[in-house]
Amino acid sequence: MRGPSRLDSFGSILAGLAHRLGLESKLFEARLRRQWPDIVGEPIATHTRPDQIRFKKLTIFVHNSVWLQQLTFLKPVLLQKVNAMAGEPLVTEIVLRIGEFAPDHQAPPPVVTLETVPHQPTAELLTEATLHTQGIQDQALRDHLTAVMVQTLSRPAAPFHRPRQAP
Repeated sequence: MRGPSRLDSFGSILAGLAHRLGLESKLFEARLRRQWPDIVGEPIATHTRPDQIRFKKLTIFVHNSVWLQQLTFLKPVLLQKVNAMAGEPLVTEIVLRIGEFAPDHQAPPPVVTLETVPHQPTAELLTEATLHTQGIQDQALRDHLTAVMVQTLSRPAAPFHRPRQAP
């Protein structure tokens, strides 16, 4: 008969699985991207983005040559902060590259509710949108989807343009 078993946390099970599958660096890359503003600060984070780790080299994209030059002087500090976050020396070198990228932290889209619809929708339109969303169990999601449908359907229709025929 087996003795009492020790329960492992889900995190430790995933860490062991990632180690066996060789996914530790990919998981660290994802964590690095998520925590990048906390590691380097907001001013640097808006002009940089960590890309990948290959052979213990971290590639970081920067907006332009001015930021590349500035970060060249900060490489030792960045390397220390990245490895401190990892808890072990996972990165031995930082490679800076100029590249275009979209910021990871953008402002969320505006919330659409029935109160934000520009004009009062017709009862028929509201009933139709409600019928389409009645199968959704989550009340907040159902209300939001209804508001989006009403807003979209209440817009004036764009004039129809036929494509020009080739002569």
